[in-house]
Formats: sequence, structure tokens, C-alpha cells
Amino acid sequence: MSTTSSSQDSGIGGVAWVVLVAAFGGFLFGFDTAVINGAVGPIQGEFGLSDLAIGFTVSSALLGCMVGAWAGGSLSDRIGRQRSMMVAAALFFISALGSGLAFGAVDLIFWRVLGGIGVGMASVIAPAYIAEVAPTNLRGRLGSMWQMAIVVGIFMAAASNAFVANIAGGAADQLWWGLEAWRWMFLLESGPALLYGLLASSIPESPRYLVSRGRDKQAAKVLEDVVGVKGEAAIAQKVREIRETINMEARQKFRDLIVSGKLSPIVWVGLGLAVFQQFVGINVIFYYSNTLWQAVGIAEDQAFLVQIITTSVNIVATVIGIIIVDKVGRRIPLAVGSAGMAVGLGMMAVAFSQAVVTMGADGEELVSLPGAWGMIALVSANVFVLFFGATWGPFMWVLLGEMFPNRVRAVALGVTASANWAANFLISMLFPEMADFSLVFAYGFYAACALLSLIFVLKWVPETKGRELEDMSDAAYKRAVR
Repeated sequence: MSTTSSSQDSGIGGVAWVVLVAAFGGFLFGFDTAVINGAVGPIQGEFGLSDLAIGFTVSSALLGCMVGAWAGGSLSDRIGRQRSMMVAAALFFISALGSGLAFGAVDLIFWRVLGGIGVGMASVIAPAYIAEVAPTNLRGRLGSMWQMAIVVGIFMAAASNAFVANIAGGAADQLWWGLEAWRWMFLLESGPALLYGLLASSIPESPRYLVSRGRDKQAAKVLEDVVGVKGEAAIAQKVREIRETINMEARQKFRDLIVSGKLSPIVWVGLGLAVFQQFVGINVIFYYSNTLWQAVGIAEDQAFLVQIITTSVNIVATVIGIIIVDKVGRRIPLAVGSAGMAVGLGMMAVAFSQAVVTMGADGEELVSLPGAWGMIALVSANVFVLFFGATWGPFMWVLLGEMFPNRVRAVALGVTASANWAANFLISMLFPEMADFSLVFAYGFYAACALLSLIFVLKWVPETKGRELEDMSDAAYKRAVR
């Protein structure tokens, strides 16, 4: 059996700092992916991009995220979780400077892809690291701190975008040193990126990585000082448990996910979680909401305010998720979240079906939501964000960090995180075209995906609350979903 909860509780002081540092990568994750929201219009105007071209430019970072997520697991196995975080921090820093000083769409895409690689790496490394250092009875709550950091990063991106746009008079207007406000939206990320690199150098390596490299004494110290395992016998037992389940002979490879000629069932479940989290359209809200609300008649400064309100709701929702994850579990809240998202998205589709198109004085089409339909759309969007933020937002990352067997955790997390970013890229790139065709169709599609995710959760997703990472296996998964 594993170390008792009482001994693990004593490690909360030591583990809190390392979890916060690891989760800071989530802050940059959220900031980097959401900062583009305030710059979509100015970038499209300055570089003369079509709807499809701006869709690709906005979502191009996600291509890097796929690469980073795929390579992040292998890199963290090769050089360790801590050093990999420092590499990700360097990519964030370089991307922030390059994006803010971009000469055109092509090099902007390059810098965004580079930052995306950092995001993808962080999305794999931090959840795995947190799961590996957190006491079992606190793993869900501490794992949810990753999502909390992401949503705080999204909020700060919205707040800083609104700040620089208001100072300049508009996102396309010049601010400091003759640079437009939208460029400063990117440049401001360089500060937190540098801080992340410095903080990452202060935390210890994961005990599971240390054991995989035969550094048992160092692993024992981390288990005692950070995880809170007390007593030589208990520490030695924990090291043995890790050694028995981890793949020590070679770095994990994709073929390790194949069981009896087929992809492991638990990996399929991870892929389903990763894809459904994006197919409900959550990042459309965070990447395009400014242009979306302006398109239905809301002024630019009010659109920035709406974005701040929505990201604030996201933070509150994530706090709710953190509170319930270790009390209620993972599976039932996911099901409730799917149902709530379906309702919110369905109401958004209904609201946009009432849109009225009129012709402006210059012959341009003006779209508006008459009567109470504008407020209904705003409330519905925030209902969707509330249910997502309290469930699917944090819980998917918690599950991906803890549901896979130790022998394949890094590579499985890399594959599933890559799938998450691929789905994100597809949804984000196609949204401008879908919206141009019909917002009713776009949000109707997302609502249908939310309903399908409900069926998926009830039928295939296991409950992992209270289970040791060393107990995770394909056989255990089959027992859990029977």
C-alpha cells in the first residue's frame, strides 16, 4: 500500500511552492494563447488578410503547440521536467519580442508558432510534474492549479489588452516608441516569461524522473521534503513502487501505447477528452470574442470590457472546480459540465438566429441583436464559460496528468495534448469561415459536440479520485468503467 494521507498532508507546505512555480507555465499558456484576441482586427487591417488568412494567423500558434506537446514528453524524459520548463520559458520570451516587432504576417506566424511550441511543452510538462510531486489526497486540487493559472493568464491578457488599447485610443493606434498598441499586447508577455525561467530554476526535479535515472537518493529527498513522505521505510517503499511501474530501460516511445496490436483503451479515452474539450468551441470565446461582439454592434471599448467579464467568470468557475475536484471526483462533474455547456451554446445559437442585418451609410452591412437578444447571447456565453471553467477546463488536465500508467505517462500525455492542440487549431482556424457562413451553425455545432461529450463521459471516462499513480493500469481502467 501507499503512504498514508496523514504523512502526505505534512508535505503540503513544501509542495505548494513547486506546484505554483510549475503552474506559472499555465499563466503564460493562457496569456500567450489569448493575447491575440485584442490584436485580430488591427493585424487583419495592417497586413490586409482575408478571413481564412486571419484565421490561420490567429491559430498558427496552435501548430507550434502540437509540436511542443508531442516533443515535450520526450524532452522531459531526456533532460528532466525542470530543465524542460526553462526551455519553454525561453521560447515564450523570444516569441513575445518577435511577435511585437513583426514586419508582416509571415514572420508574425513564425514567432507565434515558436511561442506555441513553448505552450505545448508547458501543457505536457507541468501537469505531469504536478501529478508526480503532489500527495494523492491533494492531487486533484493541486493539479487544478494548472488550469487556474491558465485562466488567470487569459484574464491578464484581456486586462492588459484593454489597458494598452485604452491608453492609445484603440488597438491599431500608436502607443510608446511609435509602436501600435497591438504590438505592445505581445511585448508585455516578455516580463512574465523571464520570471518563469528564473522561478523554474528554483524547484527540484520530479522524483519519478530521478528514479528513472537511478538517482534514488535525490528522489528520496524530494519525496520527503516536497511530497511529504515521512520515515526511511515509507520513502524506500515509495521508491520501490515508482521503480516497479516506470519504464527505466529506454525513453518512452509511441509504440509503448500499443497493446495487443491496438492503441491502449485508456489512450483512446485521453484522446476523446482532449478533442471534446476543444470541439465545444471554448477558445473561440477567448480568441475571437472582441471581433465577435463588435460584429454584432458592440463598440470596441465595450467588447474589451465584455472579454474581461467573461475571463473573470472563467476564474470564478475554476475556483469552483478546484474546490470540488477532490471532494466530488472527476467523472460526475464532467457530465454536469457537458450538459450545462450544451444549454449555454444552444441558447447562443438561438440568440444569433435573431440577428438583424442593416446597411450603413457607407453601404457596409451592420449586424445587431435586437431587443433582449444581445443580453441573452452575453449571458449564454458566460453560462457556457461557467460550466466549462468549473469542469472540463481543469478536469481534463487533471485526468490526463494522472490517468495513464507510469510506464507510458509522458508519451501518452504528449500524444493526447497534441490532439488537444490539433482540435484547437482546427476549430480556431475555421471559426471565421463558419461565422461568415452562419453563427447559428457555428454555435449549433459546438452545442452538438457538448451533447456528444456527455455520452462519452458517462460511457467511457473512469473515476481516478484517490488512486495512486502507481495503481494506474489498463486492467484497472477496464474494471473502473464496467
